[in-house]
Amino acid sequence: MIKLRLKRFGKKREVSYRIVAMPSEARRDGRPLAELGYYNPRTDETRLEVPEIVSWLQKGAQPTPTVRSILQKASVFDQLNSAQTEAK
Repeated sequence: MIKLRLKRFGKKREVSYRIVAMPSEARRDGRPLAELGYYNPRTDETRLEVPEIVSWLQKGAQPTPTVRSILQKASVFDQLNSAQTEAK
């Protein structure tokens, strides 16, 4: 199964994360299938590639709880629902 999850990077105590699509069995800092965004919890900065995220979600990728909350704040699921209704 493909998961949308966080990949840690940055210095110690100055961490930030990339939002990536990875197989669920892969290690946390392994090679991702795709990098879909950036999240910095210290400044609460978020950059997302929304069309790619919607594409992965339509293919069946499952977000982790933390990524799900980030995507809900950015209202990505609203765009996913509207893309699904347009496709029908």
